[in-house]
Amino acid sequence: MIRPLGFRLEDRYLKRAGMDYWQHLDWEVVDSWQDLRLRLPDANVWYLTKTANRLAWDADFAKGDILLFGSESRGLPPAILEENPASRLKLPMHKEVRSLNLASTVNTVAYEAIRQFGGL
Repeated sequence: MIRPLGFRLEDRYLKRAGMDYWQHLDWEVVDSWQDLRLRLPDANVWYLTKTANRLAWDADFAKGDILLFGSESRGLPPAILEENPASRLKLPMHKEVRSLNLASTVNTVAYEAIRQFGGL
């Protein structure tokens, strides 16, 4: 996860949101997109945006890929989206809809990636 986060990481908030699976996740928080790219320079990045031309299930995901989501209301910054236009992905949605629920979108794309490479 990349700061600034749109939620808090204190235990009392996570217990409600993460229920009984949070302790089984391997996660960390970094201060910026640049910090993450320095730490994982060779990782394949998939940029999730409603402006993409490819659907998420048309991608070939692999372990170690980065799934990058922006905020629910603003999406990813234009400068980040320009890094690799060929790696932009989306979920189908009506043109009239401004955005999809971020948690549902992350869930859908993450499980598609896991399905493709055969599980955890």
